Amino acid sequence: MGKAKSSRKGKKAWRANISTDDIDDFFEKSTKDALTGGSLSAVPSDSLFFLDKSRDLSVKRKIEKNRNKVLHCDSLLQRNVFVQPVPSSRLKKLKKKQKEQKAKSETKVVLKGEENSTIGILDIWDDKGEENAKAKKKVKASLIPAVEVEPPGCSFNPSFEAHQDSLALAVAEEMQKVYRNELGPQPVPVTVPGEIVNEEDMYFLDADDNLDDEDLGDNGDIVIGERHSKARRVTRVEFNRRARRKDMLKAEAEAKKIENISKEIDCLPDIVKEIAKEDEEKQRRHVRRIISRQERLKSGPPRLGKHKFEPAPVQVLLSEEISGSLRKLKGCCTLARDRFKSLEKRGLLAPTAKHHRK
Repeated sequence: MGKAKSSRKGKKAWRANISTDDIDDFFEKSTKDALTGGSLSAVPSDSLFFLDKSRDLSVKRKIEKNRNKVLHCDSLLQRNVFVQPVPSSRLKKLKKKQKEQKAKSETKVVLKGEENSTIGILDIWDDKGEENAKAKKKVKASLIPAVEVEPPGCSFNPSFEAHQDSLALAVAEEMQKVYRNELGPQPVPVTVPGEIVNEEDMYFLDADDNLDDEDLGDNGDIVIGERHSKARRVTRVEFNRRARRKDMLKAEAEAKKIENISKEIDCLPDIVKEIAKEDEEKQRRHVRRIISRQERLKSGPPRLGKHKFEPAPVQVLLSEEISGSLRKLKGCCTLARDRFKSLEKRGLLAPTAKHHRK
């Protein structure tokens, strides 16, 4: 048998595969530094950087000149005392200058013929009236928080008792809607059902309508040709008797009124107590009304439009849907609806009617 072949990659072959790139880079960098005047890493920082303490006055003057520049249209208005210049949108004056301009506009001019009489100038450019007329409406802070925390029974893995409480609350809300629809007032029907009347019956109906009450007797029978007799003439004796009766009733009413007043005067302490009780009852009613209004604002917004606010149903899972894991939780797009309902509940948006998809 022949000798086994040795590996070709021996120590002599290793020397041919050694990379010399880092050495070449070092030589190139050293020659470049020598040509440019030396390496920057060896130079001290004081020779490389310096602090410039000189002031650029020309740039500062340009800035101040442009800042104090007045437009030609504004300069024309400043010459006239009776016209208050409207500041340009580019100019941002300080509050002191604005106060000075207002003081100048409120100066008084002395007329030539009347030295003592002074007339105040009406400033047509003054915005005080507009500020009072267009007062900003302050939005009342809502008692309802922006983000409401749902009860623990609405979680993806709730306890049994909390889940049963949330389910009972959801069932109660649905049953209230059912009872409201069943026990609520029935709507007025558009058409009233009826029976068709024959032609023969129509004649009898017309005949009954034409009969007057005067044609009926004591027993309700029809009496033909009999009419009520004319009203008899009132005599002087009857007229005097009626006048005396009227005066007597009037005197009795006045005497009764005086008697009631005397009784009320005797019962003044009781009346004062009754008035105090009524005031206390009014105060209690007022407090109850305020508390009920606050509770109403906590549960829902004030009436903004023609539609009432309807709260969203409770988002509670059924017993079959509870898996105890977020991976198995069924996805639903209720975030946008929840935010929209929150805006309506806080009174920031007017409630809208429900639009059912066809």
